[in-house]
Amino acid sequence: MSKIGEAFANGKAFIAFVTCGDPDLETTEACVRAAVENGADLIELGIPFSDPTAEGPVIQGANLRALTGGVTTDKIFDMVRKLRQEVKTPMVFMTYANVIFSYGAKRFFSICREIGMDGVILPDLPYEEKEEFLEICHTFGVDLISLVAPTSANRIAMIAREAEGFIYVVSSLGVTGTRSEIKTDLKSIVEVIRQNTAIPCAIGFGISTPGQAAKMAGVSDGVIVGSAIVKIIEKYRKEAPRYVGEYVRSMKEAVRSVS
Repeated sequence: MSKIGEAFANGKAFIAFVTCGDPDLETTEACVRAAVENGADLIELGIPFSDPTAEGPVIQGANLRALTGGVTTDKIFDMVRKLRQEVKTPMVFMTYANVIFSYGAKRFFSICREIGMDGVILPDLPYEEKEEFLEICHTFGVDLISLVAPTSANRIAMIAREAEGFIYVVSSLGVTGTRSEIKTDLKSIVEVIRQNTAIPCAIGFGISTPGQAAKMAGVSDGVIVGSAIVKIIEKYRKEAPRYVGEYVRSMKEAVRSVS
């Protein structure tokens, strides 16, 4: 089992996303610690990119603020080194293929292994092109996490059979962001996944309330929340860790109630 599997070993998982460097890396580090202390089972660290195509306005804004503030991939790696001295919770990067290409893929993934990152999510990497990164990920023991969207249809089984770490199920069409209602038939998507792999699947995009979290946890193995956490950080800035912790605790309790 990959380290990511540990996130799902004790019932339904709660996965928290933060954009690195918004408003600064010290706050990001404190928010990660607060999320872990309050029950987050896995952390997604967003490496900012100037053109984040999968992101809605909330995370786009966070990317822009982080980049304007001077965050770099190397500075993020240094932050993770500090976190890993105490934080043992599984962590993955979420970023874009161009970030890795411009950094140098071999160098990027070798540092991921060195600093203890367990996986990477690349929303702009089509399933058909994942071979570009797969071998190098395997060389350095980093899981390349697959996404399944409502449009994946007849490709879901194929993606599931080759998946590693966990499968990121995109709840709805469009970009990230909170939604008042999620109408996609996620149950049938998850059924196809479960027929083809034992790897856990977690639902993300649009989840922001404990009620939504409980509902999605009832369908899948875990819940991913990004925009709602990024909004808290945008609102409270350096004071955000306390509020992120409170929010994560309430969401984890909702997810756990389904287990």
